[in-house]
Amino acid sequence: MSPVVYEYALVRVVPRVERGERMNAGVLVYSRQAGMVRALIELDEARLLALDPAADVAAVRSALAAVADVCAGGPAAGQAGADDPGRRFRWLTAPRSTVVQPGPVHLGLTDDPEGEPQRLLELLVR
Repeated sequence: MSPVVYEYALVRVVPRVERGERMNAGVLVYSRQAGMVRALIELDEARLLALDPAADVAAVRSALAAVADVCAGGPAAGQAGADDPGRRFRWLTAPRSTVVQPGPVHLGLTDDPEGEPQRLLELLVR
């Protein structure tokens, strides 16, 4: 199999936007060639509470779940879930000023597009 081009962005939690501190809580991976968009989310609650002891963990979990729902294109995602994978990825990686934010989009090559989200989660989130 020849290498497949993919794009990825980190999903970050910024509990107190005014302080600018953030933590990685997931990855979004999109490959037009492979026809896939995936989100893997993993929130380290202890780290979140170390950054902000008053953080609303349930609200952060809910926002992260919404990212995963839109990425998966399920019915819970509403109109955004009905879009093609590329549009969902672009919508999820659009800059926003909220507690859950996307990082910048990066490019890569992989021989295993299905395994790339897990590899990136291990490398950049855990």
